Amino acid sequence: MSQHTFDTLCALLTQNQACFRIIEHPSAGKSEEVAKIRGTEVGQGAKALVCVVRGGGVKHTVLAVLPADKQADLARLAQALGGTKASLASPKEVAELTDCVFGAIPPFSFHEKLRLIADPELQERFDEIAFNAGTLEHSIILNTQDYVRIAAPEWITFQAA
Repeated sequence: MSQHTFDTLCALLTQNQACFRIIEHPSAGKSEEVAKIRGTEVGQGAKALVCVVRGGGVKHTVLAVLPADKQADLARLAQALGGTKASLASPKEVAELTDCVFGAIPPFSFHEKLRLIADPELQERFDEIAFNAGTLEHSIILNTQDYVRIAAPEWITFQAA
């Protein structure tokens, strides 16, 4: 969907002298499928979920990023952010906040209303992370420490046990 997001992301990474490479491939959004195409481990994938956290007087819209071979525990995410429940955003909200479709969302937030959260395991397992970069036909493989430095997410454990 978003060539603009792809271009913005590439410019950000280049400007910040990140070590990354781009892979063009057939349309793929499922973690296992795209990892095979990229030649990476599924756990290297940075799965980015747009979530809405509510309750207890709070409302946050977050981009929650975790390894692609893990599942998000939305109740745990809500609790960590002071809410009582969390849910995945609607396709319309996802498009408005990311300019991307499900499966193509990079682990970077370019919208002031989208708070970037990442599970700490994302930075612990692999030297490089991989993700679809705004489109289902473009992936980026990025040095993990460059991701940490440039994206600067809030680190919250929210994956399912």
